[in-house]
Amino acid sequence: MMRLPVMHRSVIIVAGGKGLRMGGELPKQFLPVRGVPVLMRTVGVFHDFDPGMSVVVVLPVAHQGYWHELCRRYSFGIPHVVADGGETRFHSVRSGLSHLPSDGLIAVHDGVRPFVSTEVIGRCFDAAAGHGAAVPVIRVHETMRRVDDAGGSVTVSRDDYRLVQTPQVFDARLLHEAYDCDYRAAFTDDASVVEAAGHAITLVEGNRENIKLTTPFDMTVAEALL
Repeated sequence: MMRLPVMHRSVIIVAGGKGLRMGGELPKQFLPVRGVPVLMRTVGVFHDFDPGMSVVVVLPVAHQGYWHELCRRYSFGIPHVVADGGETRFHSVRSGLSHLPSDGLIAVHDGVRPFVSTEVIGRCFDAAAGHGAAVPVIRVHETMRRVDDAGGSVTVSRDDYRLVQTPQVFDARLLHEAYDCDYRAAFTDDASVVEAAGHAITLVEGNRENIKLTTPFDMTVAEALL
């Protein structure tokens, strides 16, 4: 049986956070976890999955000098391109896209999610290759209530909801075309941009360890996971 060629894979790693919820001056993507900056761990996971993957790291212009300094200090040699961060995540991703061609598959991942498994990355790329757009999700285990404008609330079925993670992976041409639009406040992630362009999203199983490091408590969990 003839095997189809593997599509070229790229990843845009968005690291535009200022770290305000961490309570310190150092942006959260640069905080060390067991001696290694979070962002380096995140880039490393994708390099481990596919050493030939094109990597674009999106950083605010004001943070780029510090990142280059960290790369020298840690002898960080994984090849990557640095793109300028924008006003919102939407603008940052569009900046990252400007460095990538419109063929193959493109993942978009949060720079402060260093614990995504290579198995989840593989599932997302495989699903996107077949369906055009794939997002990892996990089930909700806690009871959920919906709150209305008047302050009342009602229990809703948790089976109807999923928690969304990254990487979100898309056919490159589809993603480029979806981002050729004006920004909307409803664009909370890349899947919402692609959905607005009329394309369905395929859900795949994520991994619970794939947390987004945004608070000091998250950093404590990160130390424990390692």
